[in-house]
Amino acid sequence: MNAPSSTARGRFISLEGGEGAGKSTLLAGLRDWIGQQGVTLVQTREPGGTELGEAVRAIVLDPRHHGLAAETELLLMFASRAQLVRERIEPALAAGQWVLCDRFADASYAYQGGGRGQPVQRIAALEQWACAGVTPDMTLLLDLPVATGRARATGRSAPDRIEGEADGFFERVRAAYRERAAAEPSRFRVIDATQSPAKVLADAIDAVAELTRGINA
Repeated sequence: MNAPSSTARGRFISLEGGEGAGKSTLLAGLRDWIGQQGVTLVQTREPGGTELGEAVRAIVLDPRHHGLAAETELLLMFASRAQLVRERIEPALAAGQWVLCDRFADASYAYQGGGRGQPVQRIAALEQWACAGVTPDMTLLLDLPVATGRARATGRSAPDRIEGEADGFFERVRAAYRERAAAEPSRFRVIDATQSPAKVLADAIDAVAELTRGINA
């Protein structure tokens, strides 16, 4: 693959999935592969990715904030996202760079929508406002049964405020992710995360390679 010209807009890839899906492992492998293709890559995460966003992340994930209202959580997620879009994602894409993001707006539909029961229409309105039209070119969804993911995650570290939720919460999260993938098959690529890390990475590379077509030298 040739590097994009200075006037070509970059590509935006988001990575989604439930707890224990293997996102961190895949991010590392995918980052290395994309870097080998001759493009400049910006890797970031949600919530976080900026100084403000990391402060929001600390609030949202702190187990001491167990009384955080669902509406507050949703607004904090989009506050972090709005800053990330304007400070890092949009400038990088405009400069022809690729962006690889650990979660994006789909996570709010899954966690705050499916998990917390916030209305889809409310989330969509916030997305339109906060994301300013920025949406991933491709979303890789690592899908696996909740029990499998939670078993993998056990013992990694003390659970944060969201990781400490009951299985029913994560079943709703998974269902919401799968519904979004079914509704937008042209953007989503669903990857079986029960496979070996090497096979998951190979599947992800096959999907992302689609985005290299049509890039001018």
